[in-house]
Amino acid sequence: MLDAAFFVRWMTAAAAVIDREADRLTELDSPIGDADHGRNMQRGFAAVVTALEAEPPTTPGAALIAAGRKLISSVGGASGPLYGTLLRRAGKALGEAPQVSAEELRAGLGAGCDAVAQLGGSAPGDKTMLDALVPGIEALATSFDAAAAASEKGALATVPMLARKGRASYLGERSIGHQDPGATSSALLFAALAEVAK
Repeated sequence: MLDAAFFVRWMTAAAAVIDREADRLTELDSPIGDADHGRNMQRGFAAVVTALEAEPPTTPGAALIAAGRKLISSVGGASGPLYGTLLRRAGKALGEAPQVSAEELRAGLGAGCDAVAQLGGSAPGDKTMLDALVPGIEALATSFDAAAAASEKGALATVPMLARKGRASYLGERSIGHQDPGATSSALLFAALAEVAK
């Protein structure tokens, strides 16, 4: 069972891996976006860690809701609302239980993913974060490691896709051949989750 401390460790690990990969995320964002994804995510998750340290949550749901709220208030561009929606909706789905199972986490993230799809008007195959989120969440039914591998594979699969949503969609055919930065940062979330679950 996963308690509030596990979720704080997850967000802390996510902040660390995003900090390490910030330059790569920005590099991926340069040809098809605003070249700010890495910096925005870095700033947002650093703020999440500070917020969770200042006011430690007592439940898994509260941890994700607090993280989501902080991302919405501190991250520019589309990333803040999208990641904030993912985590807040997942946290609400977990409710006030002091501990949750991996299956409950999977269901919560599924609800968050649905909310992201609704907010962005996107679906898997549109070259967005959903291309890493959906396979990652599905693979959580197997294990945390399987989820990390599936989401990474999903992010890599965005390279040949034509972007149909977001800033990259303005480029049309020129969006083909580039890995989606949002899918890449989503895969980093699952990598962090697998890391803290070991």
